[in-house]
Amino acid sequence: MGYQITRETANRVFEQLKQSYDIFAPKFFSGEGCFSDTDIIRYGKVNTLDEIQWEHRSDYSFKESLFAINETLFYFTENETTVPAGPEKKIMIFLKSCDLHALKRLDAIYLENGPEDFYYKRLREKAVFVLMGCEETCATGFCASMGTNRTEQYDMYLKISGDTVLADVKSQELQTYFQNTDGRTCEVTPDYVTENAEKVTLPQHLSVDSYQNPIWEEYGSRCIGCGRCNFACPTCTCFTMQDILYRDNENVGERRRVWASCQVDGYTEIAGGVDFRKTQGQRMRFKVMHKIYDFEKRFGYPMCVGCGRCDAICPEYISYANLINKLSKEEA
Repeated sequence: MGYQITRETANRVFEQLKQSYDIFAPKFFSGEGCFSDTDIIRYGKVNTLDEIQWEHRSDYSFKESLFAINETLFYFTENETTVPAGPEKKIMIFLKSCDLHALKRLDAIYLENGPEDFYYKRLREKAVFVLMGCEETCATGFCASMGTNRTEQYDMYLKISGDTVLADVKSQELQTYFQNTDGRTCEVTPDYVTENAEKVTLPQHLSVDSYQNPIWEEYGSRCIGCGRCNFACPTCTCFTMQDILYRDNENVGERRRVWASCQVDGYTEIAGGVDFRKTQGQRMRFKVMHKIYDFEKRFGYPMCVGCGRCDAICPEYISYANLINKLSKEEA
């Protein structure tokens, strides 16, 4: 159901939603970028519609709103373990079309790739998703090439244009917040980009032999292994475990799940000092082939959604999009 309401009415609806939902959206953080004098847009809890960054792509994705960067799985003593309670409120997340497609990838990993992940599932079941339209393409994004520039899988779409707010509300629960407003019903169609400045062609003939391509060392030689591409990516799901022992009793503590990166030293190191991927070229190969080959073989669609954050955030200006295009030409 589509609604046209005033900005004032939308603010009242937002206040009502906050009673039931913790609302997360891309917001501006002044001076919290990589350097003291740089800013950043990332996800955080918002209290007003004005806090939301509607026009600009966030530097980091929505996924940190759905599962924490550093999450305690359970507390332990000598005799028992205790799982922390989940959030009391439901969760509302504002996100772009590419990120909503990324949600499908996260669901595949945490809910369909073997036993369901308990911690992800309990948050996922509480979450609703509000689509933010894209009137213009972002600089490094290539969502149109990946087919992720459009989606209908949202609970609500919201657009603010001056003093007018348009909403397409698919969720029956969310419709109750709009039915008693002074707005009118109307047809609302989300804004989508149809073409990006950046265009990517996926390779069609990848095979096991592709692992021997010298392109991996070519691009890997520039990589410093910082892992920023993984942390910014909305579909990367690697993590590691940490046991934290308390000083006053070394038999009491907590186990945490912490985001990790397949690009950093030591990630693939196992007992005995064996490291499966020692060079940055080998790590680059693993990341890219997983995004466009291995994942698709398992689930039927590529892992990458073309958000372009990895290209934008890399301190060495390594272009994932250019790598894919070059690989596509070589594997043709």
